[in-house]
Amino acid sequence: QVQLVESGGGLVQPGGSLRLSCAASGFTFSSYYMSWVRQVPGKGLEWLSDINSGGSSIYYADSVKGRFTISRDNAKNTLYLQMNNLKPEDTALYYCARLKSAYDYWGQGTQVTVSS
Repeated sequence: QVQLVESGGGLVQPGGSLRLSCAASGFTFSSYYMSWVRQVPGKGLEWLSDINSGGSSIYYADSVKGRFTISRDNAKNTLYLQMNNLKPEDTALYYCARLKSAYDYWGQGTQVTVSS
């Protein structure tokens, strides 16, 4: 059974940092592109970043470029998102997802709230 489990979300002050993790199981993690996507309450999904199987090709949305860093540890079957200089508008539910021909598997999401 394919599983993606996000963790690391929480409450942080503006300007603070969080590191999200996505633990993958039930498939060959090292063979897949992976992505981070977020959902703001009352708004649509926003793609944030993706990374290829080897970590050599990385893409970011303009809204987070320079502040967020995606990475992966294939030996640990884990995807990461380092988030720095967080802003209130970063408050959202953060998902990791597996990309094949489309995003076929998603995690349950981890909530990030940026507030003073």
